[in-house]
Amino acid sequence: MAEHRIKTPLSDEDVKKMKAGDKVYLSGTLFTARDAAHKRLVDLVKKGQPLPVDVKGQIIYYVGPAPAKPGQPIGSAGPTTSYRMDPYAPTLIERGLKGMIGKGPRGEAVVDSMKKHHAVYLAATGGAAALIAKSVTKSEVVAYEDLGAEAIRKLEVKDMPLIVAQDCHGGNLFEEGVKQYSRA
Repeated sequence: MAEHRIKTPLSDEDVKKMKAGDKVYLSGTLFTARDAAHKRLVDLVKKGQPLPVDVKGQIIYYVGPAPAKPGQPIGSAGPTTSYRMDPYAPTLIERGLKGMIGKGPRGEAVVDSMKKHHAVYLAATGGAAALIAKSVTKSEVVAYEDLGAEAIRKLEVKDMPLIVAQDCHGGNLFEEGVKQYSRA
């Protein structure tokens, strides 16, 4: 397993070098979005309208952060269960989304889209929301403010600790981990 220091935006080459189980320290810009925001984004795509954010080369973190404490850019920011975004993720991946951050495995349609369009799924540690928030240096709402905690935010992060959960080659840490410990 390798360790990568990655800066957004991501290229196909960045994504291709990551393998399931690798450690990633992510820096740069990423966006947050959950179910309601994803539905709105995909509805815009279906109508042929522009998205409020350019997803090309970007990463979406599935999070609805807590309000920021005074002097902090964001409150606790733990990952949301990712399968809830599965109906929408392939559409965004087709438009250039290169990465997603969440928890739990992804469905077959998402994995197929990741392989075809070179995207990666990164896992953030559930239960470590306060620790993850320490990686966020800046946060601003950029779309769908009416959704409150689920609004789309633009985050600046430095060395956000992640694990490659599912890669663009078909590697799946959720399956490989079970196999590894089943043999023991």
